[in-house]
Amino acid sequence: MVQEIEKHLREKLIPFWEGLADWQQGGFYGYLGYDLKLDKRAEKGVILNSRILWFFSNAFLTLGEKGLLIYAEHAYLFLRDCCLDKKFGGVYWSLTCEGKAEDETKHTYNQAFAIYALSSYYAASGKREALDLAYGLYELIEKRCRDEGGYGEAYDREFVPVSNEKLSENGVMATRTMNTLLHVFEAYTELYRVDHRPDVADKLRQILDVFADKVYNPQKRRQEVFFDGEWNSLIDLHSYGHDIETSWLLDRGCQTLGDEKYTKKMEPMILAMAEEIYGRAYRNHSVMNECENGVENTNRIWWVQAESVVGFLNAWEKWPEKEYFWEAAKDIWKYICLVMVDKRAGSEWYWRVDEIGKPIEGEPIVEPWKCPYHNGRMCMEVIRRQKGKQEQEPENR
Repeated sequence: MVQEIEKHLREKLIPFWEGLADWQQGGFYGYLGYDLKLDKRAEKGVILNSRILWFFSNAFLTLGEKGLLIYAEHAYLFLRDCCLDKKFGGVYWSLTCEGKAEDETKHTYNQAFAIYALSSYYAASGKREALDLAYGLYELIEKRCRDEGGYGEAYDREFVPVSNEKLSENGVMATRTMNTLLHVFEAYTELYRVDHRPDVADKLRQILDVFADKVYNPQKRRQEVFFDGEWNSLIDLHSYGHDIETSWLLDRGCQTLGDEKYTKKMEPMILAMAEEIYGRAYRNHSVMNECENGVENTNRIWWVQAESVVGFLNAWEKWPEKEYFWEAAKDIWKYICLVMVDKRAGSEWYWRVDEIGKPIEGEPIVEPWKCPYHNGRMCMEVIRRQKGKQEQEPENR
């Protein structure tokens, strides 16, 4: 499995995303349709470009090939020079193909991914400027995107709160979301990993408390998803992909933090979510999308499958006696190879397939949300974990 995944990263994912670099106008092209026609005039989503910066930075850190830094630097320069609002701070939501601000919304989720990417680029390149930019965004989130109850969501260019259409779904308009909180935590974990500033550690502890006390539903062994300003859940929704992703990202945060008290506090929640996804959502070699008001959405989404491989692998490594987690991770990888990966030349993964594995035609291969972050990270997590095991094994004598 590890060799297959490394080959997939090297021969499928990396070349595909290298081919989307826009060397004339900066950044990476923002849209490739299901028909594999590239739209060079499409908007360039900042989330997409941040995730690409994260991808190439970590591909270099994982594989050690210096050529990957060329693409990371290309993504970094676009983020630094075009995506950052020099007047009011923060990153825009999207840019035109020429690199001019198009959607000036400042979303906390978006700021977090820029921090995540810049922190990884600093680790890959050693450029202090990238770390300084990451801290600037961190301080902006804490000053402009946080209130007494927690983190806000959407703001206009000058950080006046606006409605949260961008991260509200399923017929609700949320004041707070599990998704934004998760990715702020993820970004702060990476920022703390590369620099270990005590105030960032304090924020990680505070967010862990919110997950445990506000977001997690111990009766249903799941997270709630959409909330009002007082953390009241707005909908009966079980997001399977987010729960399995959260299970390992919270564990990664606890490992990075190195605080035994919080590790012990979060472990029962981490195990419960992984077990619940295994029991409820893992069917026919893959993980379903979600369940709303008791009705299953049986589509298989590209990122849900990628996060399920990592989440089940992480659960097995923590609780090796539960071998079914390891078997599930291997099984889903086989499903990905057979069903999710688009075999057509010049393509990557399908966005989604139906319950029997038929691709949903019309879903783009690349757009502002469809990126190499989830599937690329899956590959790199598997490779790194295997390397870590090899380094821990004693030499044969």
